[in-house]
Amino acid sequence: MHNPHEMGEKKIGRLLWDFSLPAITGMMVNGLYNIVDSIFVGHGVGAIGLAAVTVAFPVMIILMAFSMLIGVGATTLISIRMGEHKIQEAEKILGTALLLGMVSSLVLTTGFELFLEPILANLGAEAAVLPYARDFTHVILLGNIFMFLGFGLNNVIRAEGHPRIAMQTMIISAVLNTLLNPLFIFILGLGIKGSALATVISQAVSALLVLRHFRGENSFLKLRLCNIRLSKLIIPKILAMGSSVFCMQLAASVVTGLLNFSLQIYGGQLAVAAMGIVNRISLLMLMPIFGINQGVQPIIGYNYGARNYSRVIETLNKGMMAATVISVSGFLLVELFDTYIVRLFNNEPELIVIGAKGLRLSLCMLPVVGFQIVGSVLFQAIGKPYHSLLLSMSRQVILLIPLVLILPRFWGVTGIWLASPLADLGAAILTGILVWNQIRQLKPAEVKQS
Repeated sequence: MHNPHEMGEKKIGRLLWDFSLPAITGMMVNGLYNIVDSIFVGHGVGAIGLAAVTVAFPVMIILMAFSMLIGVGATTLISIRMGEHKIQEAEKILGTALLLGMVSSLVLTTGFELFLEPILANLGAEAAVLPYARDFTHVILLGNIFMFLGFGLNNVIRAEGHPRIAMQTMIISAVLNTLLNPLFIFILGLGIKGSALATVISQAVSALLVLRHFRGENSFLKLRLCNIRLSKLIIPKILAMGSSVFCMQLAASVVTGLLNFSLQIYGGQLAVAAMGIVNRISLLMLMPIFGINQGVQPIIGYNYGARNYSRVIETLNKGMMAATVISVSGFLLVELFDTYIVRLFNNEPELIVIGAKGLRLSLCMLPVVGFQIVGSVLFQAIGKPYHSLLLSMSRQVILLIPLVLILPRFWGVTGIWLASPLADLGAAILTGILVWNQIRQLKPAEVKQS
C-alpha cells in the first residue's frame, strides 16, 4: 500500500490482510529467533546459560518498554494525524520521537551499567549464574540505541502504509541474528556473550534499514533535519499515547523479576531455567496476535481520526476473531507437544519435567488472551491511553502480582505456574466489559456523523 488514505476506503478484511500478515510474519520470525537464541544458549552454555538469560530478561523488557513508550506513542499520534490529513504534523512527531528515543536510550544504558550487578542479583541471579547474566546484559545494553531505532520506529513504517517494508526489516534482522548465534557461540567460542553480540549486530542492521527508509523515496513521511528536535508540545502527547503499553511492559519486567525470584526460592536454578523456556514459547504464541495488533492499530487510528466509526468497529471485531483462532491453535499445540517443545532447549530429564508442567499450566488460558490483547488496542488506537493502561495493569499488576505472592505459599512452584492463567482470565473479563461499553458509544456517534 503506497497511499495511506486507502485505510479509509479499502475493505476491512483486505486491509487487515495487507497490514497484519506482514506484521505477523515479522513478529513470528523475531519470536523464532528468540527461541533459536535460547536453543543455542541451552546447548552451547547449558542450563546455567538459560537461567542467566532468564534473569536478564526483565532488564531487556525495560529497555523494550521505553522503546515502545516512544515508538507506539508516536505511531498512534501519527496514525490519527494522517487520518486528519495533517502530514506536516505527523512528520514533526516522527522527528521528535527519533531524538527522544536516542536520548532515552543513552540515559538508560548509563543507569543500568552503573548498578548492573546489584540489579541482576535482586532479579534472582545466584552466585553461579551472576557472571553469565552480567556478561549477557552488558553487551545488550551497549546496543540499546539500535533496539529503539530498529524496533520502536518500525511501527511508524507500518502506520504510514508500508507494512511489507516494516516486515522486511524485521526478517533481515532475525535471519542475521539466527546465523550469527551459532557462529559466535560454537565456532568463535564466545559463549553467552556471543549470543548477545549477535542480537546487537542484527538490531544495528535493522536500525540502519529503518533510517534509510525515512530518508528514501518510498517513505510517505520524511525524516527532515528541521523536525529532529525535542518539541515541548509533542513529547507529552507521545508519552501519554504510549503510556499504557509502556506500563504494561514495565509491569511485565517487575512480574518477570518477581517470578524468577520466587522460582529461585521454591524450585531453584532449574525452575528459573524452565521459566525461560516458558517465556520464549508463550512469547512465540503471542507474536501472531501482536502482529494482528500492529495491523489493527493504524487502521482503527486512521478511521477514528476520519470519524468512520463503523469501520473502527468492523476492524476490531475481525481482529479479535482472528486473534482468538490463533490463540486457541497455540493452546492446542502446547497441550499436545509440551514435552517435545522443552526438549528442543535442553535434554536434562528434570528440566524437561518441570518445563513441560510449566508450559501446560501457564498457558491453559491462552484461548482468551487473543481477545484480551486486541480488545486493549482499541483504546490505544483511538487516543484513550488510560483505558488501555487500566486493562494492561489489570493483568500485570492488579491481578498477577498478588497471585504470584500468594499462591506459592499454598502450592509452591505449581502456584507460580497458575498465577498467569488466572490473571489472564480476570483481565479478559474486564476487557470485554470496557470494549462493549466503548462500542455502544461509537455506534450512535456514527449515526450522528452520517
